[in-house]
Amino acid sequence: MTAAITPIVMPKWGLEMREGTILDWLVDEGARIEVGTPIVDVETDKISNAVEAPDPGLLRRRIAKAGETLPVKALLGVLAEADVGDADIDAFVAAYVVPESGDDEEEGAAFDFVEVDGIRVRYARRGPAEGVPLLFIHGFGGDLGNWLFNLDALAERHPVIALDLPAHGQSDVRLPGHSIPALAEFVVSFMQAIGADRAHLVGHSMGGAIAARMALDAPERVASLALIASAGLGDEINAGYIEGFAKSPSRRELKPVLEQLFADPTLVTRQMVDDVLKYKRLDGVELLLAQLGDALFGGGRQAALPGRELASTGKPVLVLWGRDDRIIPAAHAANAPPGATVRVFDGAGHMAMMEKANDVNALLRAHVEASTGS
Repeated sequence: MTAAITPIVMPKWGLEMREGTILDWLVDEGARIEVGTPIVDVETDKISNAVEAPDPGLLRRRIAKAGETLPVKALLGVLAEADVGDADIDAFVAAYVVPESGDDEEEGAAFDFVEVDGIRVRYARRGPAEGVPLLFIHGFGGDLGNWLFNLDALAERHPVIALDLPAHGQSDVRLPGHSIPALAEFVVSFMQAIGADRAHLVGHSMGGAIAARMALDAPERVASLALIASAGLGDEINAGYIEGFAKSPSRRELKPVLEQLFADPTLVTRQMVDDVLKYKRLDGVELLLAQLGDALFGGGRQAALPGRELASTGKPVLVLWGRDDRIIPAAHAANAPPGATVRVFDGAGHMAMMEKANDVNALLRAHVEASTGS
């Protein structure tokens, strides 16, 4: 009878997640749920998010209690149809053992480093060994952790790679230049250094402009593009955010800046603010961020618009945006090249890949699988 019982488990969001705290259940026992239904709110040391149903079914048992902190893969609840007896569910719950997480092995393999043009770069690689990988490129002031809800989900079917750009995350605090072409050339060199001949590029914000420039300058390296709240498609950008991120020296000043990234500002946790401050306090980071922000986005105008030239490449393009984006206007999605797939999400801001992770992941899968060379 256990084959008719489907467990709901604590997900693994991001490469470093080990546990999560149950905040509240969003559905009652006895509710019929569909794939993607938000089931339970969970808080990690990085961000809060809703666990979404991976399978359809009837929620027969809520196991985890509000306030409990549980490891990844711990049993949260049980799906089973009405013809499955309570005794069978009791036996399933009693027999459930949290699978070994392989923390020691994963800790050593979670990240790697490579030297590219004299700059040490942190990156992560996941998924199957064969196939054209998805290469995730974060935005201004971000790092590969911005993809915490996306990497493992996409790695179930496809190879994935994510890097910390120079002067970001745990890569060296140096820049190859202060322009989108210079950063694009660097990412191409990074691909060469790790043996990735070709990739489906997934770029967020500044990373979207980098991806677009790569498609123009090194088209043989690019199988397709997915641009999320992308720079490079229109002139305007929130200069106050760029300057505030680069210069805010304290938690009190930085928190309202980071809240501009989300439609729901409560997603900005104390840990998120502390992590950004820790990064910004690395020697030389604030100066380089200020220089880069001024060169690319000075005066609230974008210096480079490579996304406006993508029609000439013939590459498959997916454009995703949060309608409540306060950093780069969602109206820029209208500047996507003819033939692009465009989706604007209600209830999401600049970090749509976090706030609408399930939808973004599904669209990325469909885009990659429909693209030539997937």
